[in-house]
Amino acid sequence: MELRDLIVTPIIVLLVYAAAFFIRPYVTDSINGRYFFPALTVRVFGAIALGIIYQFYYNGGDTFNYHTLGSRVIWEAFMESPESGIRLLFSDGSSSKGVFEYSSKIYFFRDHSSYFVIRIAAFLDLFTFSSYSATAVLFATLSFTGSWALFLTFHKEYPQLHKSIAFATLFIPSVFFWGSGILKDTIIIACLGMATFQIHKLFIERRSSLKSVIILLFVVYVIFNVKIFILQVYIPAAIVWVFAFNFTRIRSIVLKSLLIPLVSALVLVSSVYAIVKVGEGDAKYSVANLAKTARVTAYDIRYWTGRDAGSGYSLEVEDWTPAGMLKASPFAINASLFRPYLWEAKNSLMVISALESLFLLLFTLYVIVKSFRYIISALGNYNVLFCLIFSVSFAFAVGISTFNFGTLTRYRIPLLPFYSVSLIVLLNYSNRSKKFEELEITE
Repeated sequence: MELRDLIVTPIIVLLVYAAAFFIRPYVTDSINGRYFFPALTVRVFGAIALGIIYQFYYNGGDTFNYHTLGSRVIWEAFMESPESGIRLLFSDGSSSKGVFEYSSKIYFFRDHSSYFVIRIAAFLDLFTFSSYSATAVLFATLSFTGSWALFLTFHKEYPQLHKSIAFATLFIPSVFFWGSGILKDTIIIACLGMATFQIHKLFIERRSSLKSVIILLFVVYVIFNVKIFILQVYIPAAIVWVFAFNFTRIRSIVLKSLLIPLVSALVLVSSVYAIVKVGEGDAKYSVANLAKTARVTAYDIRYWTGRDAGSGYSLEVEDWTPAGMLKASPFAINASLFRPYLWEAKNSLMVISALESLFLLLFTLYVIVKSFRYIISALGNYNVLFCLIFSVSFAFAVGISTFNFGTLTRYRIPLLPFYSVSLIVLLNYSNRSKKFEELEITE
């Protein structure tokens, strides 16, 4: 915490709220407007709290490496030589020609995805005089924008569930805490929310818009540069979402039956193609190298980069091949969704995470019990399919490749809103079905 933080941050916060006050009438209605400022406030609080935790609890960490040993250097380069600052801002980290005196001070200069985050932070630093907390507030604003877009997407589908949908997309504690500061996860939260909103607008609502296409392509590009593997689980889920929606519009049962094999084949082929093409952007995430990358990442986080981030865990992976990883998938998914258990928590932050995981486990069991009779038909709902496919696939991906609860708590946050929405919709589906049954009996 520096003097510039105490001076600049209040100004940035006031400007953010002023802009939000102006924008609010255009993105809310009489029902959902009540959530707008509280949701923004918890993000701002989360961003500042995250910085305090990293400074005084962890004594450093990724967020300070992105800023103090990253974007701050680029900002200083701008102050001393605008040309050098511009070079650094538009560099991909592959060459330090002409800017070595600055790039040598940047901790993640050669790490493409991390340097991409640093460049975003550096751009925002130009408006905050490189104040960490002020830049973090702007990151929080980006996260809020994406989360609000995600909320609006499902609020349109289920306006009667606005309270539950609001909690799932806007107020999950670990999401607004770990997903608000200067971290990769904040950018991912923002982009996934915006991508979902634009896909819904273009392919579900069928409102063609060049603006929506441009925004969708831009956020996909950002995700590709920050965490490429997320696209490998998100794109197949989105494809299923769109196909399933269009399939539900077919009224003829005979035609549906005839089209099931064809539609299933199209979804499978397009999903595999998307996974392969995305993987071509980074050799580590090619189909041939996915298993190796998962193993290397898991042991790196467990025994090196994440050894101080919290309690470690291991999975019984017989062999690091696609088949071996699939055998371990139930344990990986369980770790991402429902662990750490309370007895595995070894510090105060882990206790909070364990309590959240326990709540999610109990809620999941409650929904399964309440919806058991209707769960097969409910799983045919296109929104449930989309949210479950993405969240469960994501849970497997991070669970099998993390091996550290401290790091996993942060890595899993993009899946939590989607998984929670799927449970809420399942529960609503069963409640509606029961009401129809009771009505038929009465009649």
